[in-house]
Amino acid sequence: MKIACLSFTEKGKEIGDRLKNLNKDDGKYLLTHYANGEVEDKIKGIMNYVWNEYDGLVFISSTGIAVRMITPYIKDKIKDPAVVVIDDCGRFSISLLSGHLGGANELSEWLGEKINAIPVITTASDNRKIEAVDLFAKRNKYYLEDMESIKKITAMMVNGKNIGFYSEDNKIINYPNLTVLEDLDHMNPNIDGMIIVSSQDINLQNINIPIAYLRPRNINIGVGCRKDIEAMRIIEAIEEVFYKAKLSVNSIKAIGTVEVKKNEKGIIDASKHFNCPMKIFTIDEIKEVQDKFDKSQFVKDNIGVYSVSEPSAYLLGGELIVNKSKHNGITISISKEIRNG
Repeated sequence: MKIACLSFTEKGKEIGDRLKNLNKDDGKYLLTHYANGEVEDKIKGIMNYVWNEYDGLVFISSTGIAVRMITPYIKDKIKDPAVVVIDDCGRFSISLLSGHLGGANELSEWLGEKINAIPVITTASDNRKIEAVDLFAKRNKYYLEDMESIKKITAMMVNGKNIGFYSEDNKIINYPNLTVLEDLDHMNPNIDGMIIVSSQDINLQNINIPIAYLRPRNINIGVGCRKDIEAMRIIEAIEEVFYKAKLSVNSIKAIGTVEVKKNEKGIIDASKHFNCPMKIFTIDEIKEVQDKFDKSQFVKDNIGVYSVSEPSAYLLGGELIVNKSKHNGITISISKEIRNG
């Protein structure tokens, strides 16, 4: 993580220089120090830059200075950087903003250890030794479907409510009043809220309790297409296949295709649209597995292998759950990974 340290006094400058020197022997954070003497306006002039370019900000100042400076830039807990305040005597390391997703709580503890300061963590779930839903999602790289429902469930956990938990993964959130469900057909009437970890587009319309959906990144897509197919057509084809298969596009892990299509703008832009990497497989890699799938002589005559989407989905990993689906010059196949560790 890239961290900007901002100091305002001579004592603060000394602490900032100590923190910057930690880069020599610790690879966890990369710290840059912006020393300012006693002129606040100089730091104000670079606030927009550091807010957008750094993963975290460490104010070596009063909390009042930090609050005044960051207030115009605060957006939401998913996008905001971590903000920590250290007093210029180095006694306290205070997690001020984005404690969970931004990592301010962890940064505060790390800084406290390095300069012998007392970490100050005020998030309710941490002080109760409860794993907040957003922190659980971050640890396991799940996509957060809806922050409002996640806030509601975390608040319920802080208040000791009974929470149901269903997952297609094998990770379980750390919370004492948890009811782990093997399926969603038999709901416990004593459950006050639900956490669902699944790539399936599950719709529990008859359940009148808050539900937080977390999406594991475990769905891979193999794509084949004719030359110069527009990105929007590929995106729509993928969305149609996911809708029919009752899958969430927020669980897409990667899109794969054959090397002949590596410069196909439609596939490249579709990967960007779904915020996932694009994996290219060689002709030889496709040939090694193509006999497992239906063959097309037309595809073989044009690019040298019998099929693209199914071998690509297979090579990306997991079990093939949607075989070749044709969409007017586009083929889509889907595999799903089962995580065991």
